[in-house]
Amino acid sequence: MKYHDVVKAKFIERPNRFIARCEYAGEVITAHVRNTGRCRELFIPGTVVYLEKSANESRKTGFSIIGVEKGKRLVNIDSIAPNKVFREAVESGLELPGLDSVTLIRPEKQFMDSRFDLYIETATKRALAEVKGVTLEENDIALFPDAPTERGVKHLKELAKAAAMGYEAYVVFIVQMKGVSSFLPNVRMHPEFGSELKKAFEAGVHVLCYDCHVGKDFLSLGDPVPVVLI
Repeated sequence: MKYHDVVKAKFIERPNRFIARCEYAGEVITAHVRNTGRCRELFIPGTVVYLEKSANESRKTGFSIIGVEKGKRLVNIDSIAPNKVFREAVESGLELPGLDSVTLIRPEKQFMDSRFDLYIETATKRALAEVKGVTLEENDIALFPDAPTERGVKHLKELAKAAAMGYEAYVVFIVQMKGVSSFLPNVRMHPEFGSELKKAFEAGVHVLCYDCHVGKDFLSLGDPVPVVLI
């Protein structure tokens, strides 16, 4: 996926989870943060950030933060991007375990009490996929979640039910950076999520993880990342 009108700025502070103050072109501006996660290890005063200019001239925040430099890495923080990137890859022929020759992809599928990111069909199978963006990295290991997620736990439980009903079910972790060595559930932050992820896997849910190619104005799916279940 591509971004447009991207500029470089410096992060100053994040008064709340929706906005940040940045220095751009010698002025302090307010930018929308496209990620409601904590991202504490990313948003450090003085850090270089990348902003996309809004096409809506009447919007209160004229820019949105889409990327943050973390050492030598550029981390995409746009929470909408992982779903788009994964869908683009599937539409371009990404092979998923248990499926071949995808004939239909639809967004936002209601199943039981959850709404899943993608509904996929082949000539003989139906599938549900939930996509999770990952921006937390420690010692080259990608971790999710960065805050407790009861919604995420519910998704895992209902994906397990879908698998029991004959669906191919997927939880897909999209690491919004390049160069991580593996992915682990962040059991220090949310032990229940880690245990439910393992249960879901044992119930037949496919647990997939990919890194991304990240540029200041683009994001695309990269390579599979090994998943370590605890």
